[in-house]
Amino acid sequence: MTDLLYSEEEEALRAAVRDLLADHCDAPGVIARTESGAPHDLAAWKALADGMGLAGLLVPGELGGQGASHREVAVVLEELGRAVAPVPYLTSAVVATEALLVCGDEELLGRLASGRAIGALAVGLHTAPGAVAKTARLENGTLHGELTGIADAAVADVLLVPADDGGLYAVNADDVTVTPQVSLDLTRPLATVSLDGAPGRRVGDAEPAVRRALRAAAGLLASEQLGASDWALTETVRYLKERKQFNRPVGGFQALKHRLAQLWLEVAGLRAAARAAADALATGEDTDVTVAVAQAYASPVAVRVTEEALQLHGGIGMTWEHPVHLYLKRAKADSIACGTAGAHRAVLAELVDLQSP
Repeated sequence: MTDLLYSEEEEALRAAVRDLLADHCDAPGVIARTESGAPHDLAAWKALADGMGLAGLLVPGELGGQGASHREVAVVLEELGRAVAPVPYLTSAVVATEALLVCGDEELLGRLASGRAIGALAVGLHTAPGAVAKTARLENGTLHGELTGIADAAVADVLLVPADDGGLYAVNADDVTVTPQVSLDLTRPLATVSLDGAPGRRVGDAEPAVRRALRAAAGLLASEQLGASDWALTETVRYLKERKQFNRPVGGFQALKHRLAQLWLEVAGLRAAARAAADALATGEDTDVTVAVAQAYASPVAVRVTEEALQLHGGIGMTWEHPVHLYLKRAKADSIACGTAGAHRAVLAELVDLQSP
C-alpha cells in the first residue's frame, strides 16, 4: 500500500510555499485585494510560477516542466488554501495543464509550465467530472457563444474552449469578451466569456481532455479544502485560548472542547481523503472511486469547519477585517466546484454498485 504520509521533500516544498505566501498573501493584503478591481495577486503568481517553477509541476521535464506528481501539487494547493491565495494555480497549473497533457500540445504546455502564460479551461467551475459541459458553436472556422462561470478568466492569456464539433480550441484572451460575474468567493472570481467569431486553434478532442482535467481538479480541490479547514481550526483554537470570559480562557469550557474535538476528527478524516485522492491521481490506481470519496467527504467538512470557526470567533468573526469570512466563502464556493458532494456520492454509488433502489 502506498504511504500517504508526507515525504521529506513534500514537507520542504510546503515550508517554501508557506514562506512565500507569508510574504505575498498576508490576510490584510488579500482582503484589500478583494475590495479592489483586481483581486488576483499576479506578483504572488509570478513568484510561484516563475520564481519557484510550481506552475509546471505536472508537466514532464522534456516539455519544460518539473516532472513531479499530483502529490506535490496537492501540497502546494494545501498551502494556497491555507492562505486563500488569489492566484490562478488550480485553473492554470492543474485544470488547463491536465487538458493539454491529454491533447499533447507541447508549445502551449511549455508556456503554461514556465509561467509565461496563464491558461483557463472555459468550462463552468460547477461542472463535475463526466458531466456534459457547455460548448461553443463552431461556424466557418470561428467560435461563437457564451460560456458562464469560468474561474480566473479575467487573468487568463489563453482559454481552452470546447466546441460543438467535439474539439478543444485554444483561443487568445484578446479575441474574447470577459465580463466579471458576482462571485461568492472573492478570491477566485468568475466571469462570462463571450465569443463572437473568435479564431481558435484546435489542440485535441474535448471530451477526454475535459474529463481528465475535471477529475484532477476534483481530486486536488480536496487538498485546497484541507488547507482552508486546517487554518480555520488552528486559528479558532488559538483564539479560544486567548479570549477570556469570567477570567477564564473560553477554550477551557467543556462544551467548546467537545466542538473543537469533533472538528479535529473531521479535519483528520479530510486529510486522509485528500491525500488518498492525490496519491490515486499520481499512481492511477482506483482514481475515480478515490476522487469521488474525497469530494463527497471534503465539501461538507470544509463548510462545517469554517462555519464553526466564524461562530466561535464571536463578534470579531463577523467583521470584514477578520479573514475568516474569506475562508467560509471559499469553502462554500468549493462545495459546488467540480460537482457537489451529492453528485460525487451518486457517482461513487454507481462505481461500487451500491445504488439506492
